[in-house]
Amino acid sequence: MNAPIVHGGGITAAAASFGGRLEDWLDLSTGINPNPVALPDIPTRVWHRLPDRHLVETARFAARDHYCSGAILPLPVPGTQSVIQLLPRLVPPGKLPAAEGKRVAILSPTYGEYARAFGASGFVVDAVSDIDDIGPEHGLAVVVNPNNPDGRIHVADRLEALHDRLKSRGGFLVVDEAFGDMSPETSLAPRAAGLSNLIIFRSFGKFFGLAGLRLGFAIARGDILERFEDWLGPWAVSGPALAIAGSLLNSDVSGIAGSIAERQAGLHAVLTGAGLVIAGGTPLFTLVADARAGDIYTTLCRHHILVRRFDYALDWLRFGLAPDAADDARLAAALRSFDR
Repeated sequence: MNAPIVHGGGITAAAASFGGRLEDWLDLSTGINPNPVALPDIPTRVWHRLPDRHLVETARFAARDHYCSGAILPLPVPGTQSVIQLLPRLVPPGKLPAAEGKRVAILSPTYGEYARAFGASGFVVDAVSDIDDIGPEHGLAVVVNPNNPDGRIHVADRLEALHDRLKSRGGFLVVDEAFGDMSPETSLAPRAAGLSNLIIFRSFGKFFGLAGLRLGFAIARGDILERFEDWLGPWAVSGPALAIAGSLLNSDVSGIAGSIAERQAGLHAVLTGAGLVIAGGTPLFTLVADARAGDIYTTLCRHHILVRRFDYALDWLRFGLAPDAADDARLAAALRSFDR
C-alpha cells in the first residue's frame, strides 16, 4: 500500500509539535486565497433538500462561462481529488495503448496524488521532467499547469500537440489547472471541445478561498464525464456547494484577482527582503530554494508560522499568501530572527 502523502495545511500536527493554540498559528502552507470571498445568500430549501437537478445545471452553465469551455458543460465534483482517484478506472491496466499497457507519464515533480493513485492501481508510473520525454510507451500523461510547486507553465499550443500525439495511439492527456484562475490565457478549456482525449481538472476553492467546500470541475468529452458522474454516485456534490458555485462563477472576479496579486506582491517583498531566493510559484504561492530550508522551517514553526516543506527537495520551502500586511510583517519578523 502506498504511504499517504503529506500535504499542506497540517496545523493540528504542527501545534502538537511546537505548541500554541490553533487559532494563533499563521498557515502559509497551502496555495489558497487567504481572504475567502463573501458567501452569497443560500435559500433554506437548498440546505433542506437533496440537490435538485436545476442546481447542478446552474453550476455547470456558470462553470462553462467562467472557464470558457464552449460546448462542454463542466461536471461538478466533490473536490478534484475525487476524480484523480477515478482516473485508473477510466483506463485500467491492459487497456492503455502502450508497451505492456500500463505506463503513465507524469510531468514531475508535481502534486503527488497522481502517482499514488496510478501506482496503487498497478500502473508503471514514469516521472518525466519535460514534455518531450513523454513517448510512444505512454498511454496516458498528466501535466499540472501551472505546476505545483514550481509554477512552471506550458503554453496551450504545446499541450495541444502533446494531446494529438497521445490521441494518435489512443492515449489520453490529463491537464490539472487547479491554479489556473490567475492565468486564463494558459488554459486548454477553450479548446477542449475539439480535443476528444483531453481531461481537464479545475479547482473552485483555491481561487475563491473556499477549499473547505470541497468542489471542483472536470472538463472532458461527454462519455468520460458520464462515467465520472456514474462512479461518484448520486448527490456527490452538496446543494449549498452547487448554489455557491452557480452564484460566484457568474460574478465579476476581477476584485478577487486584484487582491491575490496585491497579497503576492506583499509576500515577495518579505521574502526578497529576507534575502531568500524565489525559485518559482504562482500568484497563490511562492517557492523558495535555500540550503537552510529545514532550519528556516523550524524557526518559523517556533513562531507559529507554518510553511510547506518537501521530502523530495530538502532545500525547498513553499510559502502561501498571508491575509494582510500585518501578517506579512509577522512573517518578516520571524525571518529576521533566523540565526544565519
